[in-house]
Amino acid sequence: MSPLRRFDHIGITVADLDVVSALFVELGFEVEGRTFLDGEFLATVIGIPDSRTESVVLPPPDGRTGLELARFIRPDAEPGSPTATANELGLRSVAFEVNDLQGIVERLAELGYGLVGGIGEYEHAWQMASVRGPEGIIVSLAERID
Repeated sequence: MSPLRRFDHIGITVADLDVVSALFVELGFEVEGRTFLDGEFLATVIGIPDSRTESVVLPPPDGRTGLELARFIRPDAEPGSPTATANELGLRSVAFEVNDLQGIVERLAELGYGLVGGIGEYEHAWQMASVRGPEGIIVSLAERID
């Protein structure tokens, strides 16, 4: 039997919690909570003494694996590559199954978030696209073709 009980959340460090949260709220996530963390607990868990963060918890509509966005107050965040491509090491995207892929892509484009490439079809079963959101986060979207 596996010691894992469930996949709880994905954590993403960001510079602007409001802007990044707004993208995920647009996709259907809800803000469950927003809080500050610091002290011995945080320093122990992340290994950064005297650290302080502000975080937002965003569960998806199905209540399963959510997102935790964190902004570092102390120490300053280290910049990543906002134009990272899929072959660069590290977390590059978060992926979601959606309804109305074309409509979502159009809505996100109106908000200034464009396609990384185009909308592709996989084995006559899926339409997929990747959108680059705020701070370089790639959001991959897939819609089952019925």
